[in-house]
Amino acid sequence: MNCRHCEKPLTHTFLDLGLAPPSNAYLSAEQLTQPETKFPLKLFVCDKCWLVQTEDVTAADNLFTHDYAYFSSVSQGWLLHAERYCQQITQRLKLDQHSLVVEVAANDGYLLKNFVAAAIPCIGIEPTASTAAHAETLGIPIIREFFGQQLAQQLIEQGKQADLIIGNNVYAHVPDINDFTAGLKTLLKSEGTITLEFPHLLQLIQQRQFDTVYHEHFSYLSLTTVCQIFDSVGLRIFDVETLPTHGGSLRIYGCHDGDKRSTQSAVRKLLEEEKTFGLTSLHTYTGFQCYADHIKQALLEFLTEQKHLNKSVVAYGAAAKGNTLLNYAGVSTDLLPLVVDAAASKQGKFLPGSHIPILAPEQIAIKQPDYVLILPWNIAEEVMLQQAHIRQWGGQFVTAIPQLNVLP
Repeated sequence: MNCRHCEKPLTHTFLDLGLAPPSNAYLSAEQLTQPETKFPLKLFVCDKCWLVQTEDVTAADNLFTHDYAYFSSVSQGWLLHAERYCQQITQRLKLDQHSLVVEVAANDGYLLKNFVAAAIPCIGIEPTASTAAHAETLGIPIIREFFGQQLAQQLIEQGKQADLIIGNNVYAHVPDINDFTAGLKTLLKSEGTITLEFPHLLQLIQQRQFDTVYHEHFSYLSLTTVCQIFDSVGLRIFDVETLPTHGGSLRIYGCHDGDKRSTQSAVRKLLEEEKTFGLTSLHTYTGFQCYADHIKQALLEFLTEQKHLNKSVVAYGAAAKGNTLLNYAGVSTDLLPLVVDAAASKQGKFLPGSHIPILAPEQIAIKQPDYVLILPWNIAEEVMLQQAHIRQWGGQFVTAIPQLNVLP
């Protein structure tokens, strides 16, 4: 396999999680008796451009299907994050009714609905029918296709060019990151702005977040690498912010390389921080496997001990990251009988691989478990606030990343 960006042959393994089904391929009861497709879940690091990437074994249309179950609006914290961003970027760019905002991977309209409310013209690009249909009910125009250079050119020919292109948690999901970036360049007005948010590779390594690895994430990104990818198509990153979302993310601000806006000092500072941490040194990547193995072992020991003590454990959040963790650890219903999730699209289905049933959150009060294992640890505070009633019967919360932790 060659690097998806610079095409250098890949020889260095960053992480190998064995065989796993796609993390968002939730199963119906009927599918439990059918063969389940699994793919190698293995990451390589390129020692030229430092792009961390999955082994090239799956196609995007096998992962992002018409019944894709991830709806962004389920998380109240994420909705507030999107609302604050829309207010801030509208003021910063002075967007108005003469502007055009395009969001790639608009999902269920969680973000663009803010621009609709402000009467700022917008278009969402969203290939998954389930989420696109919901966005359309909010009055958001949706193009149901994958984004790339071809679609960008079609929009240009229709007279549509963007003042602002938004991509939140999509950049890591695209199999052809060069074509996607070239599409951003094509669609952007001469003085337009691109903002992309994606989990920061530095935080993944530093906080042992191996469970954020799954097939839908083709790339694991640093500012160092993204600067190179942007530069290769004639774009420039002129500002960057660090965000607490998804366990630590970056929001980059991009423009055409000839744009008059100067590059902010935050870009240089973060590039230096990444270099100092070791993101341009091979040894930083080759020692990561042991952390995943330690976390896996700690979780198994905890669940096994509680079973021996006749203590009950259920999980909260049928998240993709939880599926990575459970499948790598080999956890199934004998150690974890159920998971609850607020997304109606997931309830009544089963987790891929582990086949753990997904129920509504109200089941926690009915079951009164001794422990609630929060799989989406990035929203642990939100979950603990919503489910604070478990303390009435002495229940406790547990997270497994970056280490097994029973929370007070």
